[in-house]
Amino acid sequence: MTMLNDTQKQQVSQWLQQGLQLAEIQKRLSEEFDLRLTYMEVKFLVSDLNLVPQDREPAPQVNLPAKAPAGPALPAIPSSSPPPAPAKPVPGKVSVTVDNIARPGAIASGTATFTDGKTAGWYLDEAGRLGLVAPEQGYRPPAADVAEFQAALERELAKLGI
Repeated sequence: MTMLNDTQKQQVSQWLQQGLQLAEIQKRLSEEFDLRLTYMEVKFLVSDLNLVPQDREPAPQVNLPAKAPAGPALPAIPSSSPPPAPAKPVPGKVSVTVDNIARPGAIASGTATFTDGKTAGWYLDEAGRLGLVAPEQGYRPPAADVAEFQAALERELAKLGI
């Protein structure tokens, strides 16, 4: 491996402190010092210098679509333990809970209690589609509850970083 002088080592350290990734450092070594190193050599170089690349800032949070079409209902999960008790519903308000373990095929799931007192399961599938599992055939929550449900769901998912 090519040996770097002290000035070059200091520059690599500064680049890491600035948040540059290994591929960017590899490119700069080539452009500024005419050093052609493989990605793995740069990785070893950084390790030999006892330096650690900084993580980039996390990706911005993606908001849920205002109204996604409901997908097919996912099958219920057989369980030996009872599901967690939903939060005490406040009469006239929509409440939402999130399951500790999502339904199969979903990235998140839970229950929602609507102003009519009915509770339905909900899920967010891997394609980002939101669906409801009705408590009875043909059930639809009151129209005024839909926007409140979506807002409450977005708040609950944001708490979990989803």
